[in-house]
Amino acid sequence: MTGRKNASERFMASITWAAAGITLCALLFLVGFILVKGIPHLKPSLFSLTYNSENVSLMPALISTVIMTLMALIIAVPLGVFSAIYLTEYARRGNKAVGLVRVTTETLSGIPSIVYGLFGLLFFVTALGWCFSMLAGAFTLSIMILPLIIRSSEEALKAVPDTYREGAFGLGAGKLRTVFRIVLPSAMPGILAGIILAVGRIVGETAALIYTAGTVAQIPVSPMQSARTLSVHMYALSREGLHMDEGYATAVVLLLVVVLINAVSARIAKRIGGKA
Repeated sequence: MTGRKNASERFMASITWAAAGITLCALLFLVGFILVKGIPHLKPSLFSLTYNSENVSLMPALISTVIMTLMALIIAVPLGVFSAIYLTEYARRGNKAVGLVRVTTETLSGIPSIVYGLFGLLFFVTALGWCFSMLAGAFTLSIMILPLIIRSSEEALKAVPDTYREGAFGLGAGKLRTVFRIVLPSAMPGILAGIILAVGRIVGETAALIYTAGTVAQIPVSPMQSARTLSVHMYALSREGLHMDEGYATAVVLLLVVVLINAVSARIAKRIGGKA
């Protein structure tokens, strides 16, 4: 029996290492391909503030990406975190409405982004009359990332030991003070991890934004103006087929933006976790 157990353990370990190796190789291949194809075509003209037919600058798309990300997070993060606080700290256990919310949240997480784009087109762009605008795109993205933020925040709040709550109650703290002074700071690293994943989805989103924010290559001066993000910019260049080199260069910048955002967010989460 011992020999069979050791053999099965070695077999499962080999499968695990093989899967990890294949995943790592695929990641390295994709990153290497993007860098090899894009880095030679990075040039100062790509970072010009003006986009025209002669210079397909990515700077307007980069600025629009930052603005779009901030707008979507401002809408989605408070709603997601406060919803998770209610579901975890205030809702009664076994409540059917809470169970329905959780099932709905998990269902929304698996809906393709093109469906969110069509919903945004029909509701925000057409029904509300916002036309193709940054605001329509931000609201569409906020609905898309809301389930992710709710679920990650809920799991982070559940991971906080009940002894923290009991200790606060024993010292005379109320429910609200306990949640916002004790529980929420302790769960903040997990909440930030969900926000990091949401940012990655926002930055890499294309389908939902084509139908809501549009593809105008200009720096927006109003939330009601149309604009394109880096992912939409890269898609537009590849679809035209005339500026593939600039498209690869845009992919490099997009990759660097995602890595930078993840690094900064991880550092913030580590500091908050250390203070908590």
